[in-house]
Amino acid sequence: MDIHTTNELILFQAMKHAKIMLVENHPEIIVLEATSTYIPIGQFKEIFAVIADIVKEKQITKLVFDKRKLKVFHQPSMEWYFVTWKEEVYDLGLKTHRKILPTDAVFRHSVKIGREKIKTHFPDGKYTLMSIEYAETMDEAIEN
Repeated sequence: MDIHTTNELILFQAMKHAKIMLVENHPEIIVLEATSTYIPIGQFKEIFAVIADIVKEKQITKLVFDKRKLKVFHQPSMEWYFVTWKEEVYDLGLKTHRKILPTDAVFRHSVKIGREKIKTHFPDGKYTLMSIEYAETMDEAIEN
């Protein structure tokens, strides 16, 4: 699946399971595109460590996470992402998150259940202070 957008995306770094891109004319935005159907948790953490460094270096305030190629939902990765990683990057200024999910209804339902579980077990996380929304297209995610 190609990313269709009227915004110019500039490849910053290609990794084993993802591409990290910057958005021309939007220097405050970083885009993470999953390029495989599953990202093992070790690789997932490595990818997000790179993104945290970029957030700090370039003063990124918005992350677009394009998950459309993912087929496997992994709750431990999601919990780490919400409870550990978002705590770190919130303090670096990353406060806006847009996500593009696969069209698969089971994946989307798994995400909903996962978020509810995180909200129940970690109700005071900094993720509650962030703007976290879902989009259907890359342009929608970038512009909103």
